[in-house]
This record gives sequence, C-alpha cells and structure tokens, in this order.
Amino acid sequence: MQFVALHDVAVNPSTDNQPRPLVTCWLYWIAVPTGDQAGVMRILGLTPSSPMTFAEAEVLVDQDGHGEAEGNPDGLARVYVSPEVDGWTLVIGPWCDPGDLERGSEVLRLCGDLSSRYGQAQAYYFGAQDDGSAWLIAEHGSVVRRYCETGEAEDSLLTLGQPLALERDRRARLGLPQTWDENARGSEPEDEWKSGAFDMAPEIAAALGTSSLALTAHTPVHGTGMLALTPYALAQEGA
Repeated sequence: MQFVALHDVAVNPSTDNQPRPLVTCWLYWIAVPTGDQAGVMRILGLTPSSPMTFAEAEVLVDQDGHGEAEGNPDGLARVYVSPEVDGWTLVIGPWCDPGDLERGSEVLRLCGDLSSRYGQAQAYYFGAQDDGSAWLIAEHGSVVRRYCETGEAEDSLLTLGQPLALERDRRARLGLPQTWDENARGSEPEDEWKSGAFDMAPEIAAALGTSSLALTAHTPVHGTGMLALTPYALAQEGA
C-alpha cells in the first residue's frame, strides 16, 4: 500500500502562533489537565513530527475533518498536540473521536490510561453544522460518562455511566427524568433534549476544563504545539 508520509505533507506556513479557536465543521479532541505534552504523546503512542503554530493547526484540523489531506483521507494518521493552554494539553484530530463505533473502544482505553496518570482525561466530538456531539469523561483510570447524540440509531450503544450534572440540569428544565426513558421516546420534551444535546459538547468541555473552541489570544500558553503521527500512520507506512 502506497502511503504519503505525513511529515512530508505541507501545511500552510504561518508565523501566527497566538491561541485561537480551532474551528472546523467536524471537530474531535482529547483534553488532559497537564502541561506534560511529551508524556501525553507517549501514553497515546504518538510520534512527534514537527513544531506547529495555532494558525497551521487550524488549517490541518480543517483538512483532516473534511478528509482533504493528501495521504490522510480518513484523517486518522496525524493529530495536532497543543502546547499547555490554561493548564491543559489538547490533542486534536479525527483519531480522537469518542463517538465512532470503530474508534470508540480505543479512545475509551486511551482516556482511561491518561486519567490514570493525570487524574482526568476527556474526549469530545462536535459537528458545527448540526451534526451532533459526543463526550467521554474518565477519572483515575475509570470511565465516568460517555454519551453520543448524532441522530444515528447506534448512538445508544455508546452510552456509559450516569449523566453529568449539566445533562441532568438540562433534562430537569425540560421536565424529563435524569436518565433516558424509552417510554418517552418520540415525546416533545425528549425530542427537545436530543436537539439540545447535539450542541452540548463545547459547553461540557468548557465547564469541565477547556475547549478547543474556547481558545483566544489571551489564553495562557506554555511550550510549542506539535504535529504528531498516530500509530495508525506508522502502521500504514509499514504496510
């Protein structure tokens, strides 16, 4: 199988390294409350490739979300690993998707490993064009919550743990029980819940730590961002 090495794929050059919201139609990220970038990459099995600015990362995240990068049509071969931003390290790219049935088990395991080392790890998906949300919260090696709402029938297969406080509060305001009630499926309040849950990932991420979408020029930063290759990329190169 011929595969273009990701470290040979050019991204748009830029000297702009101010933090910025990393916005794309489909955004996937893992958030870890630490500035130990090298340790996070080691646990995830990532291979550092080259330094990367926030502006370059924005281009990369958009390319990979749309499957437009040469040699990386499914977006799984590389990720952007942020410097420490407000006390957190973010790993961004489709490889981090907690709401994909094929990737879900590995992302869950990796977040468990990260949370064993750093106390907590989170993974998110957000579709900015009303394509849904997913969130995964792990603490001290155990999964606290995983939930996905994208309108697909398989979403319920990913549900783990008890609803988060933000979920419970939202459902209480709608007059709904704290957890999903199959008898209420198709009711107006449940439909309103599903509609609102489509957009909840950024809200949950910001409430529990930080969000890729919440970065600004004033976000405290320490270190340098990094383009990194995933184990998937290395396996493809060796094929």
